[in-house]
Amino acid sequence: MGLCIVLENEAGESLEMLLDGKNLLHKLLPSHDDDAHPLLASIDWYGDTVFNNLQMKRFLAEWENLVQRAGSPEEQELVAGIKSLGHRCRDGVHLYLKFIGD
Repeated sequence: MGLCIVLENEAGESLEMLLDGKNLLHKLLPSHDDDAHPLLASIDWYGDTVFNNLQMKRFLAEWENLVQRAGSPEEQELVAGIKSLGHRCRDGVHLYLKFIGD
């Protein structure tokens, strides 16, 4: 099972959710020791990782590398969807982008 990516409000309510049911992000995300992508490398495959709107500028800059690496249409669709959630988080108030692991 792959990650579940959720845009949440401050009450923890889900506004939108994407599911990486085929575990596509596992090959696209950097390894945990990748210093060039500290935010993406900190995504926990087995726990929850939460980003706030103050982190979104850096998150989205790192995310652009994944956009370039996504090859298949499925990968491109998933990466674009998460990028869209990131933009909503960045532009909103009291919104959080949450990656939920297994």
